[in-house]
Amino acid sequence: MADDTAAPVEKRIGERLREADQTVAIAESCTGGLVGSKITDVPGSSDYFDRSLVTYSYEAKRELLAVSRESLDAHGAVSEPVAAEMAQGVRDTAGTDWGVATTGVAGPSGGTPETPVGTVYIAVAEAAPWGTNESGVTVTRYEFDGSRREVKDAIATQALRDLETALQE
Repeated sequence: MADDTAAPVEKRIGERLREADQTVAIAESCTGGLVGSKITDVPGSSDYFDRSLVTYSYEAKRELLAVSRESLDAHGAVSEPVAAEMAQGVRDTAGTDWGVATTGVAGPSGGTPETPVGTVYIAVAEAAPWGTNESGVTVTRYEFDGSRREVKDAIATQALRDLETALQE
């Protein structure tokens, strides 16, 4: 039997989503559409991929994902609460089973001592069946090194890995 881990993560998540008859939507900030691009590199991804929204500004996060002004004001865009609201917002506005969000500092500037360049929050939100009260979101903070392009690629790949982990649970 072939080793499934040899296949790219975007192919593996596509197979899992298709088998489960589930869908995913992506909310991207620092990755600028790269997560959605990786997903759509797989032929037939329209079976499970709904959309990717690039919500770079505060206004876009509020208007398209219903991220609260309070979260943005209190925590800033690169934060656990905002990542969670982005993933939940894209999941709910798209009506998908899963929502994934990326928000971070790709560099080479823009970092702070608390949030250095390469910092990202990746959130994965699941929609459980109505009435179960089991929908939820997980957020993980990562720090990546490299050029802006390398950091963006690492974030996009990690977002797909985080979705894959959630799909296995």
